[in-house]
Amino acid sequence: MAEIKLSSDELQVNQIRIHYRAAGPANGEPVVLLHGFPEFWYGWRNQIPALAAAGYRVIVPDQRGYNVSSKPRQIRQYDLDLLAGDVIGLIDSLGFERVHLAGHDWGAAVAWWVAMHHSSRVKRLAILNVPHPHVMIPNILHKPSQRRKSWYIFFFQLPLLPEFVLSMKGHRIASSLLRRSSLPGSFSQEDIARYREAWSQPGAWNGMINWYRAARRRTFGKLPPTRVQPPVLIIWGKNDGALESEMAEQSLEYCRDGQLKFVPDATHWVQHDAVDRVNTWLVNFFSARDLPIDFDQ
Repeated sequence: MAEIKLSSDELQVNQIRIHYRAAGPANGEPVVLLHGFPEFWYGWRNQIPALAAAGYRVIVPDQRGYNVSSKPRQIRQYDLDLLAGDVIGLIDSLGFERVHLAGHDWGAAVAWWVAMHHSSRVKRLAILNVPHPHVMIPNILHKPSQRRKSWYIFFFQLPLLPEFVLSMKGHRIASSLLRRSSLPGSFSQEDIARYREAWSQPGAWNGMINWYRAARRRTFGKLPPTRVQPPVLIIWGKNDGALESEMAEQSLEYCRDGQLKFVPDATHWVQHDAVDRVNTWLVNFFSARDLPIDFDQ
């Protein structure tokens, strides 16, 4: 990580404790970065310096269930409405009226949800490798190839066993999955050590996996297919072993003003695999500048 001043703090938000890191000028336009599974704020380590250097005030929380933020035991405490409420509570507590919002993996699902249901609080929305919720659910339920890729979602519905498997032998399986599903070199030994430290926090695996269990209990079919009003940039590593790229294109149908950038060689971990491309696109998008097209060639 480049040399920047990275502060650490926590807030009581939505009846839980949220730890967050912050960087960039205090008067800069706020950018909130939401990590996914099984990461924590550190999953944005390569984007924080670029955004801070561009003049943004960068806020990167550990979402509930992760690292040193609160980890409620009840599955219902990980419903998307509550997860989105954490983001709104965080930006309220920090005194921000509107923010640029970016999310990867589960963080992208929360970011979609915030933009769908609290659109007035989001200036611009950047999504990395997760489709709009009304695209994700039908594909998992009705498309056999996507259902096969989503096997882990069904495994995570089991009680206790997923936590045991992922934590055994010093989190060896989780560490291996990160490395095997990303491009060589995207996760260093130091990175894996940082993740293992976060995974070793009491209750961490249970909190992280409860996101999947809570999603299984939500009835998406009863919700209207909400279009996202703020401008949206979808960045998608096409070599994603868990999510099919057709869902990225389908998600544009739910955006009033959306654009899609594929990274053909990148995996699900696109912000780790293609650091420079992702950083350039995020800075330009949040600055409302045209995105370079040469990266797509």
